This record gives sequence, C-alpha cells and structure tokens, in this order.
Amino acid sequence: MLIDLGNAETLGLAAVFLLLGHFIKDRIYLLRRFFIPAPIIGGLLFSFVTLAGHQTGAFNLALDNTLRDLLLMMFFTTIGFTASLEMLKKGGISVGLFLLSCTLLVLLQNALGVGLASWLGIHPLLGVATGSVSLTGGHGTAAAFGPLLEAKGAMGALPVSIAAATWGLVAGSLIGGPVGVRLLRRYKLQGPESGSESEFDVDHFHPAPKRKATSSNIDSLKEPIPLSVQAIMLLSVAVGLGGAILSLLQHFSITVPAYLGAMVIAAIMRNIIDWRGFNYPRQEMETISSVSLSFFLVLALMSMRLWELVDIFGPVLLILLLQTLLVFLFAFYITFRIMGRDYDAATLSVGHCGIGLGATPNAMANIQTFTDNNGPSPKSFFVIPIVGSLFIDFINAIVITTYINLFS
Repeated sequence: MLIDLGNAETLGLAAVFLLLGHFIKDRIYLLRRFFIPAPIIGGLLFSFVTLAGHQTGAFNLALDNTLRDLLLMMFFTTIGFTASLEMLKKGGISVGLFLLSCTLLVLLQNALGVGLASWLGIHPLLGVATGSVSLTGGHGTAAAFGPLLEAKGAMGALPVSIAAATWGLVAGSLIGGPVGVRLLRRYKLQGPESGSESEFDVDHFHPAPKRKATSSNIDSLKEPIPLSVQAIMLLSVAVGLGGAILSLLQHFSITVPAYLGAMVIAAIMRNIIDWRGFNYPRQEMETISSVSLSFFLVLALMSMRLWELVDIFGPVLLILLLQTLLVFLFAFYITFRIMGRDYDAATLSVGHCGIGLGATPNAMANIQTFTDNNGPSPKSFFVIPIVGSLFIDFINAIVITTYINLFS
C-alpha cells in the first residue's frame, strides 16, 4: 500500500518525530554523551518504521520534499552569513593556521575515501560520502549532499552519509583524549596554571553590534525594524539572488549544489554589513539556522531507504575505520606541528579530532575534558569555535562540489 503525504502532512510528521528525538535523547545518557542530535534520533526512528513497512510489504511512504529543499537552502544561507572576514582577522594567525589544517584534512579525507571506494569496487562518490561530507561536514552536510550524490549515480549515498556522520560523532569523541595524552607524554608538555593571562579573549568571538545613536526627538519616534524581520529580509535577499545565480550557471551547464550561490551571496552581504558598521541580527539568524537544520535533518532522514545499505555495508565500514585512523594520525603529526608544537597545539589537536570526525560541540567537549585535567588553553577555546562554526563548512562545501564534478 502506497501512502502519499503532501507538504502539510510531511511537516507535521517531521515535528512529531523531532519531539520524539528530543524525548529519547533526554532519557539515554550515551546519546547525550556523544552529542547525537535529536533530529537524527527522530529521523532514524522514522526510517526504521519505513524499513519495516518495506520489508514486510505492509506499506510504502511517499513524502513531499519541497519543504526539505527550502530548509536546506535556508540553513546553508545562514552558514554563509557567518563567514565574516572581520572575525577571521580578529582571530589572527592562529585561526588562519588552524583553518589551513582543517582544509588539508578535508582534502585528504576525500582523497582517501575516493581511492578506497574505487579499490573496493563501489562508486567513487560513496568515498566522498564517507569523506569530508559526513566527517568534517557532519549530519547537516551529509543530509544536504546525500541526495545530490545519489542523483550522480552513488546509490545509497544518503543513508551512507548519515551513518558515517553518526560514526564520526562517536569516534571523534573517543580518539581526542588519546591523541592529547600521547602528545603530552612524547613531547613532555605541561599546561599553564589556572588563571594565567592570555592574548585570546573569547568575548571577541561575538562582538557587540554597532548601533547608530539617534539625535532628535523625531528620530526617537521612528519604529525600528524588528531584528527577527531584519534576519528574514537578509535571508530572503540572499536566497533570491542565489537562485538567480543558480539559474545562470545552469544555463551554461555548470553543476553546483542549489544552495551554493545563496551561501556565497550571504557571505558577501555579511562582510558588507561588517564593513559599513551596520547591525547584524546574529541571535535571530542563529535561531533560523537551528530551526531550519533541525527540520531539514528530520525530513532528510525520513526519506532514507535503509534497505539500500546491505550490499555496501562492508566496504563502508572499512573506509570509516581507515578514515578514523587518518584523523588520529593527522591530528598527532600535522595539526600539532602546524599549530606550534606546544601545549596549546596539543589541545587544538585534541579539538581537531572532534571537528574532523564530528562537529564543533564534540571538539569543545574534547578540549574541555582535556584542559580540566591538564590546564587551561584559552587559545583553543577561541580558535576552535571560529573555525568550526564559521569557516570550515564554507570551504568544505566548495571542496565537495569540486569532487562531485570530477567524479560524476
């Protein structure tokens, strides 16, 4: 029996399973410990329901993906708005070096994934799915690029990407501590005493917005545009201009993800805002980002076809094991040296395990645990959120798009 759901029914069902995801996560410690997102839990639960329906022949579900595609566009547009060159400049050379380290790992993850996929006899783009798409990118990027990879011939890329991203969250949390401990012992490093001064101030991460003062009674009577409305207006303009760019590129037969144009436009708009000293509705944009990502992830997982994973489970598992080894070795030998071979460099290497195999929250949890036992590292707490939350997703999307065009 085929059950065809429209936009309204699909959205309502997504909300129900999103709530179920939060309910389950609140009650299972391991899900909280490894930062498994509630939308992933709810979406996977729904996908197991559809798997049961498919395997038993009881029912099949057809979902309307129109809202999913719009939410994808909205989320990555908000990512574009975080790409502030002003923030990169304030972070100084440490942010630039760590961004370089993360970019090198992105390139290696995809090279390893594609090489292993070709050697194992599966589609090369499944190597990209188990590379930076799911590992550095996390669940958001995995759910975004999964359907695109499938459209290019990589059957099962969406469930593979989601499974790999979930693997990464757990693995990234497990290997960070061992990397840091081995670095401390090998190089006889010692953390600074608590309360020691540092040039890094985390308050710089979100500078106070510049507001223009009014100078007359008439000006004071003007009703300002609510920040939430400003955020929607900025988002809508970026999405609209990005859509126009996409249409232009398609006219010249150039294939790019649907959201890439909007993300680039958003980055340009954000830097114009910073340059001119205008207000930027940061909190409101973060709210839009969180809501759009949550619903997008649920909708993306709801449309997964888990039965497509059977034939490629073995090769995918081998690739993920070797990807985990790659991140361990890269953080130990490369990140540590790029960042200066000191205690802060060791802490950043610990955090890079979280970013390279999971997400920024994993990286922050890694360095929090590490510094609680070995001493503070203000530089790490400043650098990692800037790179992990603001810049690496932007670069990763461009690298992934290049690989897709090369191997499709």
